[in-house]
Amino acid sequence: MLTAGQILQLIRNGACRTRKELIEHTGLSRSTITDRVDRLIDAGYIHECGVASSGGGRPPSVLDVDAARRLILVADLGATHARVALTDLAARTLAEERTEMRIELGPEAVLSWVRQTFQRMLDRAGRMPDEVCGVGLDVPGSVDQTSGRVIRSFLMPGWDDYPVGEAIAATYGVPILVENDANAMALGEWWSTWRGSDALLLVKVSTGIGTGIIFDGRIYRGVEDAAGNIGHVRLNEDDDRVCTCGSRGCVASLASGHALAGDLGVGSSRDVVRLVQAGDPAAISRVQEAGRTLGVVLATAISLLNPAVLVLSGDMAETGEHYLTGIREIVYRRSLPYTTRNLKIATGSLGERAAIVGMAVIVMEHVLSAASVDAALAAEPGTVG
Repeated sequence: MLTAGQILQLIRNGACRTRKELIEHTGLSRSTITDRVDRLIDAGYIHECGVASSGGGRPPSVLDVDAARRLILVADLGATHARVALTDLAARTLAEERTEMRIELGPEAVLSWVRQTFQRMLDRAGRMPDEVCGVGLDVPGSVDQTSGRVIRSFLMPGWDDYPVGEAIAATYGVPILVENDANAMALGEWWSTWRGSDALLLVKVSTGIGTGIIFDGRIYRGVEDAAGNIGHVRLNEDDDRVCTCGSRGCVASLASGHALAGDLGVGSSRDVVRLVQAGDPAAISRVQEAGRTLGVVLATAISLLNPAVLVLSGDMAETGEHYLTGIREIVYRRSLPYTTRNLKIATGSLGERAAIVGMAVIVMEHVLSAASVDAALAAEPGTVG
């Protein structure tokens, strides 16, 4: 006996568009389907949106997710910026705001701005907090998926073990999901551009280096939520430069935006991008060298994971082909031909918005999952979230 939540999945994935199709597909009685569908409509998960063609008699009503009725709030917290957005339940952005903000200011200051901006966007949209059905935040560090706490980050002093989810839940009594930024970016790029690919590897190169891995539309996190930490693979332990993790010779100490900025005598990875875009030969040469350095590790990752797509994102994706050229050179040279035969290597299509899109998708998938829907209907019929 399929639950209402499972019926919703059939509607979401396009397997069934009408009550008649649900009856035929599931073998359930008309009264059971009517009960399930009516409960989903009353709770605001789905609505009737037109009619389907009919072979005779009254045309059946088409069922679809009621994406406009409930809202999602998401925040992308980087090392030097913060971006928040208000989306509908189809992960479509309704409002967005960005500011320059260093995450090292600490959780109280950063999350206070996030909460204030969330409320400001709701006010401008003329919507109420009780219309929010889920909140998502991504951070540049590893996150415990159960507690919503940051468990490991070298770019976030003062954040370790901080209850990020609890700090937001005090304002919104809805599911609060916290994720690593590279994971969110990878899912955002996959969702927007590469949904036909079974495996995607995204490498984010900004202040630091992080990687997100997508298999079959799902984030791969590893057993300790630490998958993708290639920035701290050691390539040359005799190198004088000390990484943010305290070790020497890490990829991040050699090829990250922070490392490049130090080598070129500028303040940040954004300044490196500006030098490259202005045609500075020293900056271009150093960026290409950094791409080759990262390519050494990525060649191993590609041989191990055999993804269909490798996406470069973050600030270095804005250097045009320069950073990517270095990656391509080494990846193709050091990988077996059959592992790269159909590999697509590209810059991200969403730019700085990749994590916002990814977080909205993460929250959407959670809120609309069969388990979440059935739990919500059982706890409080007639409501969402």
